[in-house]
Amino acid sequence: MDFEQIMMELLINAGEARSHAMSAIQFARKREWQNADDALAASVEAAKAAHQIQTRLIGADEGVGKVPVTLILVHAQDHLMNAMLCRDLAEEIVLLRKEMSGEV
Repeated sequence: MDFEQIMMELLINAGEARSHAMSAIQFARKREWQNADDALAASVEAAKAAHQIQTRLIGADEGVGKVPVTLILVHAQDHLMNAMLCRDLAEEIVLLRKEMSGEV
């Protein structure tokens, strides 16, 4: 298992999830609801891909330290958690903007 490659994939997918979530907020500001919804959906898909990678790493570790805990792995995990939080908040912000504009 090429841990460095896997960690980079985790970083890329987590970063993509966060970027899509932020795009959703920007679309909602412009009242582009379909684009906001599409960006949120893309964020969910990127987060799922990152979570699958995380699950593979956890499985490979088997709870006994088989996966080396490096700074890049910690960084990747941090990116994933921030992306998930960003997506959750983006969903709420988009919904609030829809409510405020009478779209819901």
